[in-house]
Formats: sequence, structure tokens, C-alpha cells
Amino acid sequence: MLYKTSYDSPIGPIIMLANDHGLLGAWYENQEHFAGTFDLDKVQTLENTADQAILQEASDWFDAYFTGQNPSVKNLPLMPQGTAFQQEVWAELIKVGYGETISYQELADRVAARQSKGRGSARAVGSAVGRNPISIMIPCHRVIATNGDLTGYAGGIDKKITLLKIEGIPPKI
Repeated sequence: MLYKTSYDSPIGPIIMLANDHGLLGAWYENQEHFAGTFDLDKVQTLENTADQAILQEASDWFDAYFTGQNPSVKNLPLMPQGTAFQQEVWAELIKVGYGETISYQELADRVAARQSKGRGSARAVGSAVGRNPISIMIPCHRVIATNGDLTGYAGGIDKKITLLKIEGIPPKI
């Protein structure tokens, strides 16, 4: 069974989706690729996250994050749905630490190294980053251009700037 709830964050509502085994999504309202392939209109809405353990864990994680803590995702049952390539990109994203950034090209090269390939495609990685279904926990906001510029963010560049500031990263605008 699928469950959803809305988390009221300082940067706007985050819609969370879980099943009995893991967190499937955490999207900003109206972000690009909102809900991925899920039809959220057909999912049971829970007003109280205590009614579903995974949504409660995710809510607690967001509480810690938005109060300036550095919560770990290691024990969170994250289950992003995507292609094998997207899964590889998201697995590398999780390794980018709180308060750190990575360029699209560096991320592409890390993914290529996992696949025993040469130089990776920053464009392909950028597409996978943009389809990340679990915002903030899988930290796509930490991906920047090679020259340090901020580039697109599915939730909006204003949210990316705010998240980087929370983590103590002065964004280059």
C-alpha cells in the first residue's frame, strides 16, 4: 500500500510518498517531474505521520535538517524509483556530504568509474539529477556547474540557494 503526507518545510510543502518498505518520493509542490510515475491522487493521505513509520522517520529527518543539523540518510529506507543509470547517479549523490558540492562533470566521472567507463557525460548525469525523486535526502541541490555557478534545480533555484545556505555553502550567483 502507498501512503502520502505533506511536510511543511521552511521552503514550502514537501509531499512525501512511502510504501511499507521505504520512502519512494519527497517532492516540492509543482517541481519538475513531480511524483514521477506515481498517481498521487490515488494514494491514501495520512494527516499524522505517526500512523506510518517510514513517513515519520522522513519527517524527523527533515526536522533535523531544517534546524541546521546534519542527519544521516544511512538508516533511512530510501527507495527511489528509476532506471539503472539514474540509480547509479543517485547512489553517487548520496556520497556528497553535508556542506559539500560536486560538479556535474565530477559526478559524471564518478558514475563512469563505477561502470568501468572513461569520462562520463555531464548532460546524462544532469538529466538523472533532475529526475531525483527524493529531494534533499538525495542531495541534488549540491550539484553545481564546473565553474561553481548554480544551475537548474527541479524545485527552483531559490530553493537550491536556501538549501546551500542552510549547509553553510555560500552560493555563487
